[in-house]
Amino acid sequence: MMTLIILFIVAFFAGIQNALAGGGSFLTLPALMFTGLDARAANITSTVALFPGQITTGFAGRKNVSDLPQLSFKALFIISLLGGIIGAILLLATPISLFEALVPWLVLFATLVFLWGSFFRKIDENSKTLSRNKTILSQIVISIYGGYFGGGIGILMLAALTIAGLAVRKAGATKNVLAGVMNASAVFIFLFSNEVAWTQVAVAGIAAIAGGQVGAFALQKVNEKALRICIITLGFCLTIGLFMKTNNSF
Repeated sequence: MMTLIILFIVAFFAGIQNALAGGGSFLTLPALMFTGLDARAANITSTVALFPGQITTGFAGRKNVSDLPQLSFKALFIISLLGGIIGAILLLATPISLFEALVPWLVLFATLVFLWGSFFRKIDENSKTLSRNKTILSQIVISIYGGYFGGGIGILMLAALTIAGLAVRKAGATKNVLAGVMNASAVFIFLFSNEVAWTQVAVAGIAAIAGGQVGAFALQKVNEKALRICIITLGFCLTIGLFMKTNNSF
């Protein structure tokens, strides 16, 4: 019971983080592992638990969803759907021991992407350097990664969409919907596995939705820079802890 209470609190703050700046999975992944799940089951359960919040976020900004100059939103939708399925199947096919060895590297990658997107990425809305083929390829890679792990996916898509020619506001709304699409396909695949911890899904899902509503209300009042610094710090701490755990297991 105590672990579920801790999970609820952590998932609540994860929902707030996702609404404000992203990075909620940095909280839910270790919290779910704390409840006794292995790394792969925790990742799968986290994806399922956070999915309803992603849907509501994408629905809220649907008016700003847009086509790219060289590719329609419908094409992006289909790519994201198929990529999410491929990523989810690859995850289920990955042995638990191998995935647990990969998790520290995946969290490190996601943290570095979040760091780059938060403080170093330069946004030039007039820059349109991605061709149609490069845009398709980037979305395929991002979608597969999203179905497999997903940390930092929002920053990756935002970067790709803005470089491809979308204004930041439209890119943000479009990536929210596409993230929901690729996770929807992943969740559909995960439903047929036996690794979804439904008790944890219920606890974390309700808490994340509630946290998302609080985050949406507090969006204009919270220092976003400070929040991003906290997320990045958490990501690096989690990376160190996971590397230590992995080394101790050998």
